[in-house]
Amino acid sequence: MHDHHHHHTPPQDRIATAFFLNLGFSIIEFVGGLLTNSTAIMADAVHDLGDALSIGLAWLASKLSDKPADHHFTYGFKRLSLLSAVLNGVVLSGGTIWVLSEAIPRLWAPEMPHATGMFALSLLGIGVNGYAAWKLHGGKTQNEKILNWHLLEDMFGWVAVMIVSLVMMVVDWPILDPILAIGFSLFILVNVLRHTYTSLGLFLQRTPDPELLEQIRHTLVNIDAVTGAHHLHLWSLDGEKHVLTVHLVSEYPLSAQQYQQLKDQVSEKLATFELAHTTIEIELPEEACRDISH
Repeated sequence: MHDHHHHHTPPQDRIATAFFLNLGFSIIEFVGGLLTNSTAIMADAVHDLGDALSIGLAWLASKLSDKPADHHFTYGFKRLSLLSAVLNGVVLSGGTIWVLSEAIPRLWAPEMPHATGMFALSLLGIGVNGYAAWKLHGGKTQNEKILNWHLLEDMFGWVAVMIVSLVMMVVDWPILDPILAIGFSLFILVNVLRHTYTSLGLFLQRTPDPELLEQIRHTLVNIDAVTGAHHLHLWSLDGEKHVLTVHLVSEYPLSAQQYQQLKDQVSEKLATFELAHTTIEIELPEEACRDISH
């Protein structure tokens, strides 16, 4: 028994815009960081370059994931989006660790950056990252979520750069620059690792939502004529489209008409969960399950 729902909202255009914005701006940042002698701006330059590479990979994965299923990939290519999200997290984590290794030594030998130049770049950074985050806002795939979150972090990071640059215009506190770079990097690292952990779990077919799984179990076993459910598996193709398989045990032997009625009931009850694909097997009361492990 199979049930298919097709919800198609291609995210490629949103991801492409974010990619070109970040790639162009990261080049500007590297030049600006060198000219202003700011580790905070160089830190963000590395982050934005990492973002650009990650978004480019996400863009490619998004395009490939819309290819139709074939004999080799019978569920299609949606899981490429999750693989890309995991790789993105690895790239961003590595870049952040490198920034920390550069910024921490400056705590003992701080150098005064060009505060006015930092301020000008911060205004541009707020605008570019804010617009890119807005373009990805509302995306439902795991890739769009992790990218949108990181772009928002970058935008707020630029707000912090703006505030620090204003302070240094007034007070000679060069140590604020590496402190900002380190604080920003640690914040990024914690959140990227958290999102990467989620993406990796989904990639390894962890249940996307244990509470949802229990809701589905409760719904199915409370259907008339159903006495039990086993081999209940819920996993996700890309963090948005979920797949369900389950064996249901009927209370009594079913006639053809009763079997059809039960199928209709199951379809009606599961419709509210908006699952991408379901496979349900119905077993008779005394029938031995052909799958050994429960």
